[in-house]
Amino acid sequence: MYSRVLVALEHSPYDHHIIEHVRGLAGALGSKLLFIHVADGWVARNFRQLDLRESEEMQQDRSYLETVCERLSAQGIECDAVLACGDPAKEITEAADREGCDLIAMATHGHKFINDVVRGSVANEVRHMSMVPVLLVRAPRPLRVSDESAAAGR
Repeated sequence: MYSRVLVALEHSPYDHHIIEHVRGLAGALGSKLLFIHVADGWVARNFRQLDLRESEEMQQDRSYLETVCERLSAQGIECDAVLACGDPAKEITEAADREGCDLIAMATHGHKFINDVVRGSVANEVRHMSMVPVLLVRAPRPLRVSDESAAAGR
């Protein structure tokens, strides 16, 4: 059913949730995974136009993608990784088409409406732009320092 899945990663703690979800999916269906991270710092957004060298952030992003891919490959899951630059929604959608993916998988933060209006939502943009089905996995919010203190009974 889903032979090639594009998995969008943020290089954040939210990634764990989508990686675990697609790991199970790939194991059950024999899907190949293509991990993508879209670098969107100043250098990344101007990388092609100004013929710039990769920034330290981009190098760290590439290393992160390779580490994720190596970890899953060691578990017997066929995967590859690509670092893109520019507008995340556009790059994710174009990569899914270009790479022949039949599913896009992303973690969402579960922002409320006003937060999405202020911050924007890459997942929502991808959902509207893509003709490929989009799987959204809601990640629980990470604990804040005050939440950790309360959980520890302080």
